[in-house]
Amino acid sequence: MTDDPATPTAAPATADKRRDEMIRAALDVIVERGYPDTRIADVAERAGTSPALVIYYFTTKDNLLTEAVRLAEDNWYDNGAARMEAIEEAAGRLEWIVAATCLPQADEELPEPWALWLDLWAQAVRHPEVAEVRKDFDARWRSTIAEVVDRGQRSGEFGPVDPTEFAVTLSALLDGLAVQIALDDPVVSPEVAFTCAMTYASEKLGFPWKASGDARARKRR
Repeated sequence: MTDDPATPTAAPATADKRRDEMIRAALDVIVERGYPDTRIADVAERAGTSPALVIYYFTTKDNLLTEAVRLAEDNWYDNGAARMEAIEEAAGRLEWIVAATCLPQADEELPEPWALWLDLWAQAVRHPEVAEVRKDFDARWRSTIAEVVDRGQRSGEFGPVDPTEFAVTLSALLDGLAVQIALDDPVVSPEVAFTCAMTYASEKLGFPWKASGDARARKRR
């Protein structure tokens, strides 16, 4: 067996590394060009390999998209877990989630997650395999919100609402606002979206919140 990373018969460790490189290349290219304008050849060129090898590992461009979004999601959650760990109050954690969703990325090393999500949603409409991945991502998103709500209720910060039902509503609200932000809507700016979501959350959960100061500073905490 050869260890040449350019061949399908590479050793497992080398093959896994090569696959990861292709996913990262796909993520970079899709963020830059958008999914419709991304070709397998573009990803192969960015990864320094051949289109045939990319197809060998992923079969279709849709599979590349889902893996790229999965990487972006993992990066986002890893970053979020580290940030929220430093925030003691559940209300502060929820505010960070809303800020990270609505406000422009403060971390340059992270990709544009909502642009990727728009591409994923568009493909999920017509491709069942992509739709299944989308369901998994949404379940993780709602679970993250519900866990913060549960934490706030146990600490006495939040009122008696159903965490799962609240998570479904807030996640849907954030998704809709994110579309407006991604489309650069002239009315729904990132700051307006942030205030809208936080006003809903604070009123529903019963904790004090007032829009003031630089909203982006909250995100960088």
